[in-house]
Amino acid sequence: FSETTTASFSADFAIGAVDGKGVTTTVTDGDETLQATYGFQIDLSTSFTGEDSLDISLDAGNANGALSEFDLNATTDALKVDGVTYTFPLGSATAFVGDNTDGSMLFTTACVYGGPSNTLDDCANVTAGITGGGVALGGAYDFDNGFTAAVGAQFVETGIATKGNADSWAANLAYTTDSYGASITYAMVEVGTGNDTFTALNGYYSFDNGLNISAGYEVGDLDGHAAAADETEAYFVGINGEVGPGELGAALGTYGVMQEALGVMPERLMYEVYYSYALNDGMTIMPLIYSVEASGATDKDETGFMVKTSFSF
Repeated sequence: FSETTTASFSADFAIGAVDGKGVTTTVTDGDETLQATYGFQIDLSTSFTGEDSLDISLDAGNANGALSEFDLNATTDALKVDGVTYTFPLGSATAFVGDNTDGSMLFTTACVYGGPSNTLDDCANVTAGITGGGVALGGAYDFDNGFTAAVGAQFVETGIATKGNADSWAANLAYTTDSYGASITYAMVEVGTGNDTFTALNGYYSFDNGLNISAGYEVGDLDGHAAAADETEAYFVGINGEVGPGELGAALGTYGVMQEALGVMPERLMYEVYYSYALNDGMTIMPLIYSVEASGATDKDETGFMVKTSFSF
């Protein structure tokens, strides 16, 4: 390594049981399974000028089914490149370019809930905060008074900014303080011959006793889809704070987005409760329970319990 290169490592181990059948698992309706899985990540960072940063993330893991929802890598034990990003100053702003990187990397979402599931961790900024890999670029500016502004774009690697490809463009404006914050994110996603647009509103409030409340709402206008699917909605409410030696948190929100079809907006919710306890500086234990509502008349609610142990070194 050069003098400016640093490496950080993390490993997660989880064991849990799932009852029911939903999108996240193929368990037979009413059955229960005990599952175990792991995830491993290496983050490499180096600087060439002292103000820039080249970052590479490598992931491995064997997560599958329901447990892959909880930040556990699903690479079938292979070590894979999860993203390559170069961040650099551009005048008074910050810019980045990357591959397999989110176009919203420099966005500020006004949410202080950091729950264990990938679904609720989005804080209902599901589609407006463009993700999904591919070639991405963007920039952000910090006004040094609580306000930040950012833009980002995401392109298909085999046809950057080419007509007919599903390119995404987004902008973000936020105001954050130690006690409260709010943000708005707007995205345009090319789909077919039209453009789908999404707007997400997020906010949080932190009480003096350490309790935090976060909420989010996103609405989408599907101009690029068939007439049967006109709109999407997503919402989220989460609460977290210090309880004893660790952090207790709970949240509910839509499972992904609700998509209107023929004038009907089906609602499917996810719930979670977790307690995160740092055993020492490099080891955290987190028991959690979650539930996802059934997706149809033939399914039942999916409920799971898991204990996740995370190491950082």
